[in-house]
Amino acid sequence: MIVLSIDTAGVDCSAAVFDGSAGKLLSAVSDEIGKGHAERLMALIDEALEKAAIDLHQVGRIAVVIGPGSFTGIRVGVATARGLALALGIASVGVTTLEVLARVHLAEHPGRPVVVAMDAKRGEVYAQAFGADGAALSEPEALIPENLDALAARHAAVLTGSWENRDREDPRDRFDIAMVATIGAEKPEGSERPKPLYLRGPDAKPQLGFALARA
Repeated sequence: MIVLSIDTAGVDCSAAVFDGSAGKLLSAVSDEIGKGHAERLMALIDEALEKAAIDLHQVGRIAVVIGPGSFTGIRVGVATARGLALALGIASVGVTTLEVLARVHLAEHPGRPVVVAMDAKRGEVYAQAFGADGAALSEPEALIPENLDALAARHAAVLTGSWENRDREDPRDRFDIAMVATIGAEKPEGSERPKPLYLRGPDAKPQLGFALARA
C-alpha cells in the first residue's frame, strides 16, 4: 500500500510517499516556512509524488499529523488529507506529533519508557507517556511544567522533547515526515478519520466587545 503523508503542524510543511508493503520511503520533501502552509502544501505533495514516480491515484492511504501543534497549520493539513481521501475514495488516518516524537526518542533510550514534552507556550507543555514498546501509557494533555516530573516518575520514564531540551540552541520539535508515514501505514484498517487534536483553545480569540448584535 502506498501512503502519502503530510505535516503542517509545526514550522515545517512536509510531504512524503511511503511503500507500506515494502517498508520503504520513496520520497520526502520539507520546507521550513513557519506560516503559510495552505499556500505551499499542494506544491510539496506534487513534488513528493513526482520524486517517487507515483501518480496520486496510486495512493492507497493518506496519513496526516493532527497535533498538538499550530492551531491553523493543523486545520490545513487535516482538511487537505480528508479532502484528498474523499476525492480518491481511500482512507485517511491521523498521527499525533507526540507519537512521532516518541518513536524518535525511544530509539535514543532503548528499553526505557519516555515522556515526550513539547513547549506549548503560555507557560504550558504538551506531554504524553509512552512505554518502551511505543504503546501510549497516558493520554496527551496540556500541563504546567511543574507536573512533568510527576508524570515521568509515575511511569519510570525518561523525560524527552523540546521542553527538556529548551536550553539548546534550537529546541523546536521537528516531526520526521518519514516517521509519520511509517506510523500511518501501521494504523489498523477502519481507523477513525483524522480530526485535529487540540488540547486547549486557540491563542487568537474574537474581540467580543466589538461584536455586532444580531437582528
